Amino acid sequence: MISLHSSAIKASLHRSFPTSLRSTLSVSNSARSLIRLPSAGKRNLSVISASVRDSSMSSNNDSHGSSSKVAESFFRSVLGQMETVYLNRNPTPKSVLELVRSVDGEQLCYDHLAFRTFGVGGYGIDSLASFFLDYGYTPMDELKFPAKKLRALWFAPPDVSAIPGGSGVNGPLPRVFISELLVDQMSSQTQDVIRKYTQASPNGKKYAALSSALGTLTWEKPLSSEFEQLARESEYAAWTLVNGYALNHVTISVHRLKSHLNKIKKLNQFLEEKGVKLNSEGGVLKVSPDGGLLQSSTVADSISFKFADGVTKSIPCSYIEFAERLVLPQYQNVPESEIRESHRRDGFEVGNADKIFESTFQEQLSRRAG
Repeated sequence: MISLHSSAIKASLHRSFPTSLRSTLSVSNSARSLIRLPSAGKRNLSVISASVRDSSMSSNNDSHGSSSKVAESFFRSVLGQMETVYLNRNPTPKSVLELVRSVDGEQLCYDHLAFRTFGVGGYGIDSLASFFLDYGYTPMDELKFPAKKLRALWFAPPDVSAIPGGSGVNGPLPRVFISELLVDQMSSQTQDVIRKYTQASPNGKKYAALSSALGTLTWEKPLSSEFEQLARESEYAAWTLVNGYALNHVTISVHRLKSHLNKIKKLNQFLEEKGVKLNSEGGVLKVSPDGGLLQSSTVADSISFKFADGVTKSIPCSYIEFAERLVLPQYQNVPESEIRESHRRDGFEVGNADKIFESTFQEQLSRRAG
């Protein structure tokens, strides 16, 4: 595991990312070096210790100082706009949230938000990570998906209290999961298409968060033939070409629900009985090897998209995920009323995420149509 928790590194991080709008739109050299820090030996991608997480969150909270309320208000407003675009485009997540709230009440917590990017020309993870780093998020683990030619980083939120009565992006700040396509590993034809659009808009990467909040691409619309070409080699690449920095999914924190739906198996059953199609790749329920992280997701919605050549096609859009994090073995004797998020299994799991990526893939979408 990369260690990004020393006081010296944290101090450098916060000096490099002042809380200002200008700095949210670009990534400093020191941040890039942190994000791309090579591994020193084998990583543990399964469990992030509660003590390390708590130490990181405490330091981030201290660093906000008296300006944290202003920064937090702006930050949550941007997240709220990303969420609005996402819910307006995707009826299934909106319906699922309404169904869960009808049983559990209005206050739902998000476990994490997820985004996809092109790892080329500065358009990768770094471009969007800067927005979250500026507001106190901490880079955690890298996950690698060789078969899909992807890598990802997840970011832990600062220790900021939820807005009283807040739900979703106004509740406890969620983790953030950002992935990128390893463009250099793709065929020359696919690389040519991706570079055609990213190079034609070289400064677009500075506005990743703005692009997500507005629901617009930072490059021009592609040709339908180019979308099909990418889809044949990488459905992830095709999705990113037409969706850009759009919120790929939000994730309900299942164990934080207050009703009987706070167990993911019961939630899955409830949703399937309501006619919601769940991603079946690798089984509906994805379980980490240590048994501590349980995840499932819906099949992505589709939207109508008009390409640059005038052709209109149905393309995959976004979905909603569910995550239950179990209490770590060392905290099994802590009374239930005293259990906090830091007592639970943290981080992400390659095996789970690999299957959840396929929520936007054609095989799953065809199940939905059927």
